[in-house]
Amino acid sequence: MNLFFGLNNFAVIGLAVFYVFLAGQPSQAETNVEEIQPKANQNFEKKSDSLQGIPAINSNNFQQLTSASNLNNTSTATEVAQTDFEVQPGRTTRSGSSYFGIGGNIGLDGNTAIGDSSFAVISKIGLTENVSFRPSALISGDATFILPLTVDFFTREVEDAEFSVAPYVGGGISLSTGGDTVGVVATGGLDIPISSVFTANAGVNFKFIDDTEIGLLLGLGYNF
Repeated sequence: MNLFFGLNNFAVIGLAVFYVFLAGQPSQAETNVEEIQPKANQNFEKKSDSLQGIPAINSNNFQQLTSASNLNNTSTATEVAQTDFEVQPGRTTRSGSSYFGIGGNIGLDGNTAIGDSSFAVISKIGLTENVSFRPSALISGDATFILPLTVDFFTREVEDAEFSVAPYVGGGISLSTGGDTVGVVATGGLDIPISSVFTANAGVNFKFIDDTEIGLLLGLGYNF
């Protein structure tokens, strides 16, 4: 009987000790959590401090950057367009340098110096990247002045040859001191760059209205 009560007392004491042990565990866990949280907060604050000074990227900033980029692209395109179409007399065109020179005209048909053999003064005055003014004077008894505007094309290499050519085509008017004072002229030809100093020229002038005249003009120009 005494043995039975002794075992019961031992069991009760053991259960009480086990309960006390379990009751103490949550407080210890809460203490550990409370210790960890300040450390985590400190690490987060340090990271936040390290990010200070870095500008935040939001939709407004992105739109401003995009607008600035588009403005720069538009300005560049505008500058290129202005450069291409700005008139600069005497400039280099796609076909080469501007020049001034002399030559001869071989008349094929006509009554003025265009259709007659004549001495020629030739020139090319670049205006824009692809447009030139090409005044020339033909002198044979009477003088005829040809005043055309031309569209200049890029220089092209001639196959199996050591030179290149730059074609052009255009039109204008002719003024003659002879019988026919004013005429309309269509012109076309080739500029042949010889060096950085000289350019050869071969062109055909076709005058019409009233009388038809054709002349082949050959010359050599000094680049400027």
